[in-house]
Amino acid sequence: MRARITSIVLPAIGVLCLGLFWTLLALNLKDLPSPLKTWQESKIYILQPLEKRGEMDQGILLLAYYSLFRVGKGFLLGALMGTPLGFLLGLSATARRYSLASIEVLRPMPGVAFAPVGLLLFGFSLKTEMVVTILPVLWPVLVNTMGGVTGVHQRLYDVGRTFRLSRKDTILRIILPAAMPPIVVGARISLGLALVLAVVAEMVGNPEGLGYGIVREQQALRPDLMFAYIVTVGFIGIVLNAAMLALAEALFPSFRQLRGAP
Repeated sequence: MRARITSIVLPAIGVLCLGLFWTLLALNLKDLPSPLKTWQESKIYILQPLEKRGEMDQGILLLAYYSLFRVGKGFLLGALMGTPLGFLLGLSATARRYSLASIEVLRPMPGVAFAPVGLLLFGFSLKTEMVVTILPVLWPVLVNTMGGVTGVHQRLYDVGRTFRLSRKDTILRIILPAAMPPIVVGARISLGLALVLAVVAEMVGNPEGLGYGIVREQQALRPDLMFAYIVTVGFIGIVLNAAMLALAEALFPSFRQLRGAP
């Protein structure tokens, strides 16, 4: 119980300190809105009916929906490609020998660098955002899955042979649970990257999503609403991270003990 209370109190103190720092900074920078002003303006803007704002003046909730759709699609496609490839490379030394050099060449390339390529091929569309998002999202899942599989102790394989488990049962019952912590770490990193890159892609040239909202409010000289969009992006990141941990614990009950959680 004490550990649970600490896990709630400490983040709350961190948020309060951040709000205090923001408030002090706003007192010294006249163009920076305070947290209170940002909340007041954004609350009115969220609750105001759409017909009063105008059809093109989309609010935070609607733009957040657009961004979440893109984040979910980009993350799922990246994870569905990265996880099986990571298992293949982790289980096969031959595949690692012939693939790691190519991975190390492609992995440092920033996703934003592919934005001009996507715009050239697909124009301002969802496909362009997927080009920017999927490749960077792929690597953390792939590399962490590969590392988790190769890090499984040899004694666990001996246990599988002792019980005469098939290759499939060995992967599902021994390797996958043992490799789950690094896999979840990679998925959390990829999910955060998917959110960041989706917002960046919306800033580049898509009239939908939170990235578009940030640019729109900046051009309209409404810094309070611009920061409301920025805070919304941060809040979504926290929720997505918590959802990822909850999903891992629901699918693999032993994951909580493996990661040392109370």
